[in-house]
Amino acid sequence: MKSILIIDDEINICTLLSKFLSKHGFKAESTMSGATALKMLKEKPYDLILCDYRLKDTDGAQLLNDIRQIRPRTVVIIITGYTDVRIAVDMVKNGAYDYISKPLYPDEILALVQKALSHEPVPLREPAYAPAAAAVGGRAQEEVVEEEKAPLSLKSSKPNDKYVYGKSHAAKELYRQITLVAPTDYSVIVYGETGTGKESVANLIHQNSQRKNEPFVALDCGSLSKELAASELFGHEKGSFTGAINTKIGAFEQAHGGTLFLDEIANLSYDIQVALLRVIQEKQIRRVGSLKEIAVDVRLVVASNEKLSESVQKGKFREDLFHRFNEFTIYIPPLRERLDDLPQLVDTFMQQVARELGKSPIPISSDVWDCFRRYDWPGNIRELKNVIRRACLLTPADEEIAVETLPLELKEESSRESFSVGADGLEEHDMITDANDLKAVALKAEYNKIINVLKAVKYNKTKAAQLLNIDRKTLYNKLRLLNINY
Repeated sequence: MKSILIIDDEINICTLLSKFLSKHGFKAESTMSGATALKMLKEKPYDLILCDYRLKDTDGAQLLNDIRQIRPRTVVIIITGYTDVRIAVDMVKNGAYDYISKPLYPDEILALVQKALSHEPVPLREPAYAPAAAAVGGRAQEEVVEEEKAPLSLKSSKPNDKYVYGKSHAAKELYRQITLVAPTDYSVIVYGETGTGKESVANLIHQNSQRKNEPFVALDCGSLSKELAASELFGHEKGSFTGAINTKIGAFEQAHGGTLFLDEIANLSYDIQVALLRVIQEKQIRRVGSLKEIAVDVRLVVASNEKLSESVQKGKFREDLFHRFNEFTIYIPPLRERLDDLPQLVDTFMQQVARELGKSPIPISSDVWDCFRRYDWPGNIRELKNVIRRACLLTPADEEIAVETLPLELKEESSRESFSVGADGLEEHDMITDANDLKAVALKAEYNKIINVLKAVKYNKTKAAQLLNIDRKTLYNKLRLLNINY
């Protein structure tokens, strides 16, 4: 059995690569530190090393040099970001066997590892910016450049109405993590604001896993009482409590062999958390009102709007249960952090809504696009889809979507007068000039406070309203009163 050492400062990469390579017959170990890697190399030899170029305690070039001194016969493959390809080429010239660019694809990694261990020679390659079509991991360089521009998609997934594949850096990183964790059987915690698509991500994980032909069951824990939660999760026997007129199969039994998605997991009561911990440990459930144990095989994906680690610190969530779930975490960025995906999202939702209404897709006016880009989308993707639904319903087939068809909160974005922006941000407002006018002084103080808070939160109005201890509507009214736009 060939031995492989993985060196990467991302624990998720180490864990998933170790499991993937072990599954394919290699003895894989990992470390997040270059110093630790050198100690491991001194203690025993490895046939191959997968080493990230950028580490917290060293860089790939220095580490490669140290490895060559300790184990000159060990094969080294460099893991590099797209922007570091030129450096990786230099490292190949200095003794690395080859390099592989992020995002990582399991099939590509396996092929390169097998090729390296068979000691097949690799032709010297030119940097990524060279005009020549040099081979990169078996692909032409033009293909790599084109791939960097194209949206990253899951290998076994086809785009559908359940999720939209974006082109932004944030979207690509999200899909990369889903691609890595989906084939494993790890429990996953999905973090994200309301409306970001947590259930869709959980479904993607399921559809790209070995359990894809088994059930995917989703349960919203947000409003479940203690009694109802036990019944929904574990089921109940007929007559076990008032109103239990029939036997009920719970979510765990329904999802047997497949994936169970538990949304708003932090809202479960302490007693239910205890019961849930026992089920995860024993892999058995007991219906309410029954003494019979039923074996269940379920992969768990849970979701929360807030970090569960913070809920643990507040005493709202059991720490041992948190660690049971926390085998892998995925963060879904809010829509305001991936505005580059707006055109693709809007186009997809427009196609969907057109089918729902039985009409052709309707063009969108430039004013509406400007409004979309200025708005911070507190309801995220769900809110965007609802806005498209409303606008399409209100717009005749032979017209384009106008600002008048938008909800009030978006209309306010377009109705405010523009405000000048200088090198240091928003400039002093012209209307507040009279230092002897008490009302003007108060307005100026309020204006300055709002501006400072907006700058501090990078003009995120939702966060600004929270810090100012007012609701979003009040903040909008004050911005309009002071003629502030950004």
